[in-house]
Amino acid sequence: MERCTTAIREPWNKGKLVGQKAPLKLKEIWAIRARLQLANRRRELALFNLAIDSKLRACDLVKLRVRDVCHGGGMASWAIVLQQKTQCPVQFEITEATREAVSAWISHAGLTDHNRSSVDADWPPDSRRPAPPMRAGCQLPGHPRRCRTGSGGTRHGRRR
Repeated sequence: MERCTTAIREPWNKGKLVGQKAPLKLKEIWAIRARLQLANRRRELALFNLAIDSKLRACDLVKLRVRDVCHGGGMASWAIVLQQKTQCPVQFEITEATREAVSAWISHAGLTDHNRSSVDADWPPDSRRPAPPMRAGCQLPGHPRRCRTGSGGTRHGRRR
């Protein structure tokens, strides 16, 4: 008689750190910035700086347009972006180093207010992104409704 033996496979994540990772340290952030500057990677430096300033998700970062960060030919010091996942507006300050990196990328890539500031350089200038509807939980300063954020929420929005 033959026995059926099945090989016991090890889990792919055995011995690896799972879950939330530690945030980047200030020293690591400056090291990444320095490497991107030395490698002359304008787009990556601009997106990295915007990510640090805004704390936006990657899908929201690559959907940024020139007109979201530039006003009247100059870089804005503040920006408001509507998040794709939550449909809540996020207001953030654009630091001086980020403004320099973004303006260097815009001038190098030849982007205008009508172009997307992501990978698609051949975006038709006459197309406009429709504004998503505001959800009941959103607020900017002075707006009557607030986003539900932070701790205290439970999975699927139910409280027990």
